[in-house]
Amino acid sequence: MLRHKLIHPQITAIIAAAGHHSSILIADGNYPAASKRGPRAELVSLNLMPGVPTCNQVLEALLSAIPVEAIQTMQTETSGPYALDGDPPVWEDYRKTIKNEGLDLEIQPVDKWAFYDAVSTNDHVLTIQTADQQRYANILLTVGVRMD
Repeated sequence: MLRHKLIHPQITAIIAAAGHHSSILIADGNYPAASKRGPRAELVSLNLMPGVPTCNQVLEALLSAIPVEAIQTMQTETSGPYALDGDPPVWEDYRKTIKNEGLDLEIQPVDKWAFYDAVSTNDHVLTIQTADQQRYANILLTVGVRMD
């Protein structure tokens, strides 16, 4: 019986095999998960219907189960049809979830193309495709070290 919030058997098996510096992408519903992932990364599709589940819900489950040493998001565009003034609202949800899990980590925005490059490495072990419809909801976790 698991004691943390994450109970998905396939995701649990993948993260159990992951080690320090492995990366896990929680992808929103618009992310090209079939083509933008590492060569060894497994894809788990949780996208049930628009908005279910959200990236933040998956983040909460993962943070309950693994040590995380870095969190990156896709930097917002400043011009064009997807431009935003300031941070997307979902990032505040992430900050609350991170704080609620007792982590002292800051979200690190990364240029869109650098984000895709970070996801396309050999260290990328898992993409969890959600149905989150919020812009800039993609979030990349770097697995840390268990200290206890």
